[in-house]
Amino acid sequence: MTAYDRLCDGLRKEPRRWLVTGAAGFIGSNLLERLLELGQHVVGVDNFITGHRANLDDACTKTTHGARFDFIEGDICDHALCERAVSGCDYVLHQAALGSVPRSVDDPRASHASNVDGFVNLIDAARRAQVKRFVYASSSSVYGSDTSDVKSEERTGQPLSPYAATKLIDEVYADVFARVYGIEAIGLRYFNVFGARQDPNGPYAAVIPRWTQHLLDDEACLLFGEGNKSRDFCYIANVVQANLLAATAPSAAAEARVFNIACGERTTLAQLFELIRERVAEHHPGAQAANLASRPPQVGDIPHSLADVSRARQLLGYEPTHDIGRGLDETTRWYVGRAGVRHGTAGHAVRVAALGTDA
Repeated sequence: MTAYDRLCDGLRKEPRRWLVTGAAGFIGSNLLERLLELGQHVVGVDNFITGHRANLDDACTKTTHGARFDFIEGDICDHALCERAVSGCDYVLHQAALGSVPRSVDDPRASHASNVDGFVNLIDAARRAQVKRFVYASSSSVYGSDTSDVKSEERTGQPLSPYAATKLIDEVYADVFARVYGIEAIGLRYFNVFGARQDPNGPYAAVIPRWTQHLLDDEACLLFGEGNKSRDFCYIANVVQANLLAATAPSAAAEARVFNIACGERTTLAQLFELIRERVAEHHPGAQAANLASRPPQVGDIPHSLADVSRARQLLGYEPTHDIGRGLDETTRWYVGRAGVRHGTAGHAVRVAALGTDA
């Protein structure tokens, strides 16, 4: 039995109260779903700038006996809302942010307001409420100009985008709050997370959902820069595991401050396209003939990103359950099913209201 298995068994027996910010987003809704499956009491916050109400409905379809979900619609830039949300919570899983490097290049002030001002509001409210642990989403983008083949937590480079700067600032604030106020805060440096509910639409969509949806819709797949750029793609189930482990790990783990969360596997973008095309073609044979269309690289893009996850393994008990192949299998099935619902070929979609909605 893994550390995560033991944790889940313990949570089922002794439910806790959790705050998940960005609960209607991609990562937040997956955390919400898992916590409700484990019979927990979850408070969710979202302002629906990038999140979707459908994600809340979907996450709540798998609730188990005893689970409870209270939703607050609002913005973490509102300090009073943050104080209301953290009240009585044991753990905070802070996922709310304006993601995307290109988005931050287009509008740095909006990224700063959400990712820094909102962060300080929330961690300040959490320390006043004396939560047991504050876990927040950082990013592999903080490695910036670091040229190391494998990224380890001890060394970062210069940020290459406003988004990266906001995440690095969050880490600085979390460290200061831990040293000055004693709040236990852990940052998780996510490496290219993908999976169900990741939005494939819009100018800031991530590469896996965008290419998957475009192949299903017979649209062009664009490659910005060279196909030999590489990433450490991490399936959403691994990220959910890491958040729950980080929230409940012994206090010694909090002293490490930040952890890489990834698989420790390098995949080039050219290889990624082949993997996605192969899986989509099983459901939509026309995708097999698709190719990439090249475009100039985007500002702030990192050439290579591969994580050393040994610290998370040693201190959190983190063990990725999904490599990129298994993760893409599950992700493709979700997007194929979503396309079927969209086109009326997979029966009717069932809408489930969020439990205990107070918004």
